[in-house]
Amino acid sequence: MSERRKMPLILALIPLVTLVGCLFISLRLLGAGPHIPIVFSTAVAALIAVKAGYKWDDIEKYILETMASSLQAIAILLIVGALIGTWILSGVVPTMIYYGLMIISPKAFLLIACVLCAIVSLATGASWSTVGTVGIALMGIGQTMNIPLPMVAGAIISGSYFGDKMSPLSDTTNMAPAVAGSELFEHIKHMVYTTVPSILLTLVLYTVMGFKYGSNSIDPTSLNEIMALLADKFTINPILLVPPIMVIAMVVKKVPSIPGLFAGAFLGAVLALIVQGAGLGEVINVSFSGYTSQTGNEMVDKLLSSGGMSSMGWTITLIFVAMAFGGVVQKTGMLDAIIDKVLAAAKSTGSLILATLLTCIAVNILTASQYLSIVVTGNMYKQRYIEKGLHPKNLSRALEDGGTVTSPLIPWNNCGAFMASTLGVSAFAYAPFAFFCYITPIISAIYGYTGFSIEKLDKVKEA
Repeated sequence: MSERRKMPLILALIPLVTLVGCLFISLRLLGAGPHIPIVFSTAVAALIAVKAGYKWDDIEKYILETMASSLQAIAILLIVGALIGTWILSGVVPTMIYYGLMIISPKAFLLIACVLCAIVSLATGASWSTVGTVGIALMGIGQTMNIPLPMVAGAIISGSYFGDKMSPLSDTTNMAPAVAGSELFEHIKHMVYTTVPSILLTLVLYTVMGFKYGSNSIDPTSLNEIMALLADKFTINPILLVPPIMVIAMVVKKVPSIPGLFAGAFLGAVLALIVQGAGLGEVINVSFSGYTSQTGNEMVDKLLSSGGMSSMGWTITLIFVAMAFGGVVQKTGMLDAIIDKVLAAAKSTGSLILATLLTCIAVNILTASQYLSIVVTGNMYKQRYIEKGLHPKNLSRALEDGGTVTSPLIPWNNCGAFMASTLGVSAFAYAPFAFFCYITPIISAIYGYTGFSIEKLDKVKEA
């Protein structure tokens, strides 16, 4: 393999500028998708790498290795697609919507959605599983109540990422202190300073928004009509709440995501056969192609026409091309060249923490992976924190404040692509309402400059 060589900054910046420019033109000016701009930017990055002395065989290997790292996420996406289809056909989703409409007040809906997702995610440590189970039903309830879906998606994602960030069961919560050199529970306790104020501010905003938009909810007559349609089309039964409860329980018991979600999809298929009287062929078709509702009510049909493995094709191709770009810029040293300049400029504690947060966001954008945002940034900044006499838990907190919570805001990031596909709302649409995801890094940066909660290394222990 080609010897790793230092990439000049001017060359390293070309793919980044190309990516930003192409995405802006495609998404904002032309109304087109992000796939081809990212493919083009990958080609530019590869040409830059060749100019810097890398062989094409090595560049191709970098691309394939990085793509391979996303296969687990893609497998989860395919299973979630099948799960959504079988859960609609079996009546699981209609049942959750039906009961939700009975007990949830429109004015309190956004607040309740955020809190409910926070509790489930905190218990499971898994934002993806939370969104793929509870989140799906909440989107249906919110749509029926005429609450703007980007707001609903923002509330679901905010709650899910609060729990993911604070749960000791979460992979990123374990990864950040491991990379930074701190300890898990001191890391979690240190995150309380930034995470709790962030979620409280978020809940206040959802409460205010709820009073504004909840007042415009659907009238009782239309609501009763929708509930009657659901009860007429599906058998509504509490037993249909078992699949989501089972999936959540399995995640709590640390069953891996793929078998846990597959079991949920399989149970949905079984209940479709037994409870709804569906045919085996219909179950198989819905698992792959999704469910198509034909009740005659436009809102209900739009609400329940979803799911299927094939529905994830757009997202899967987006992940692949984004990971290809990330593989080139990371493994040819382009990312290192940019971060080295940032490190050189980070003199004070505040600027160092801000640089950590911004680097995590940049790596999320460039590599499409929240894990790389934590690992790459943590390894590059670890020594600088020690040199400045800062406790490693300051770094681990900044990694999560900048890396974990911003990942769903980026459309081509694994997390952003999953959230958009599962909830049916683009990342650009829900990002302004995922308050927790950008309030947290802002508070973290403020703490860096004010010194609040920034802990120094214990010189006695260090000696």
